Amino acid sequence: MEHKCIIAVLGATGYIGGRLVPTLLERNWSVRAVGRNLEKLRCRPFATHPGIELTQADALDRTALTTALRGCHAVYYLVHSMYPGVGNFEDRDKRAAEIMRDAAADAGLQRIIYLGGLGDDAPDLSLHLKSRMEVGRILGSGPAALTWLRAAMILGSGSASFEILRYLVDRLPIMITPAWVKSLCQPIAVTNVLEYLAGCLDHPETMGRTFDIGGPDILSYRDLFDVYARVAGLRRRIIIPVPVLTPRLSSYWIQLVTPVPSSLSRPLAEGLRNKVVCRENSIRDIIPTRLLSAEEAISRALDRTGRHEVETCWSDAGAVRVPEWADCGDAPYAGGTVLESAHTVTLAASPDRIWDVLVRIGGDQGWLYANWLWKIRGWADKCIGGTGLRRGRRDPDELRAGDALDFWRVLVADKSRQLRLVAEMKLPGEALLQFDIQGHGADRSSLTLRARFLPRGLWGMVYWTVLAPVHTPLFRGLLRALARKVGAPILSGPAKPAKEVSSCRL
Repeated sequence: MEHKCIIAVLGATGYIGGRLVPTLLERNWSVRAVGRNLEKLRCRPFATHPGIELTQADALDRTALTTALRGCHAVYYLVHSMYPGVGNFEDRDKRAAEIMRDAAADAGLQRIIYLGGLGDDAPDLSLHLKSRMEVGRILGSGPAALTWLRAAMILGSGSASFEILRYLVDRLPIMITPAWVKSLCQPIAVTNVLEYLAGCLDHPETMGRTFDIGGPDILSYRDLFDVYARVAGLRRRIIIPVPVLTPRLSSYWIQLVTPVPSSLSRPLAEGLRNKVVCRENSIRDIIPTRLLSAEEAISRALDRTGRHEVETCWSDAGAVRVPEWADCGDAPYAGGTVLESAHTVTLAASPDRIWDVLVRIGGDQGWLYANWLWKIRGWADKCIGGTGLRRGRRDPDELRAGDALDFWRVLVADKSRQLRLVAEMKLPGEALLQFDIQGHGADRSSLTLRARFLPRGLWGMVYWTVLAPVHTPLFRGLLRALARKVGAPILSGPAKPAKEVSSCRL
């Protein structure tokens, strides 16, 4: 069956959006994938599909969003501001929803399909779930017909909820928890979420309606811990609920034990006090599908994680923030001085051989040299509310623009030429780590590592000054370790590049 309508997916590089786009393409819909960063969109596996259009637009830019939506029949609204670096996500989400409503009207869209959170609209509802409810009400107040799907915990490889569950049960044989461990929830497999989302397009009777979606099991979080332990082949965990441990306090513990940062773990943990169970199941009659049990969903998620087949991850969400000084060279600019530590090594190897090793850095493999130092930095970052190293990487063998890499974010992954990372750890400034590969004949290449830092205030200067003596041995040791991993002789270096740029005047 060939569809003529264009379907927009707003948030196409996020956890759900990155999986929904291929699902719609498989069902022969023409899809316009909308995201804030075009390079991030181009790196997705669906980017070369003949039925896809890639469009750049920010959810907070009404003009750009209207342009992106013009000519579309429907839009999936999969935008959320609950990610690192964004304060007061409720206000930001409210503003984005209002802009979406108005842009949909300007573009003449017939319908909006929105995935929100499940929960009763009660006074004790968490801020996260209240925000999700308000977004739904705003989207439904415009002329475009709203289909609102409300889900509780989504079980799937890479989802934030599943990663919290996985790390807690894997790492803690004994858990002291708040009373929320007895709260009831109705988790749903990500596969079923995608089936419901995509199925709405084939069923116009879903327009203008709200549906609760959930799996076949209603469980307490204690029950979920037991199910996970059983599927993972672990002993049953000892759970000790205590009334004095609030969800807010438990969020700090979640942040230390799991890779999920406080910006995500805190609102999620506070939402665990709320009962999230479907009040109605009418969508099951409209879009019949086999609902996976919690045990089946966890088993599938663990299997995909073990085989490194995680298509999207919670860490995919969020803007790829490109520092405006990233390509400044040594040109003057009013923003300050970019400090740099650069080192080059020449190897008897082709650029492709070097890239194959470089692109696997971080994650479970570690940083090849003085990994204990990287771990200390990651632990310190976690303690002050940063991302830390546990976030790891989505895939052990592949990097693409927008991917999380421990406490870095990939800006550029230009095969056999350049890997550029921007720091997402807590810093008194902005930092880049860049690897450049340049071929010199068939089996001779240079690999240059540049660490660049734009300090903010006195503490930024102190930070760089204190760490500067560590940089040279650390980075040169890393280059030697990469050479050993490549299995290629070092022809020269590590040393300063022939034309060293010690600082970049901004």
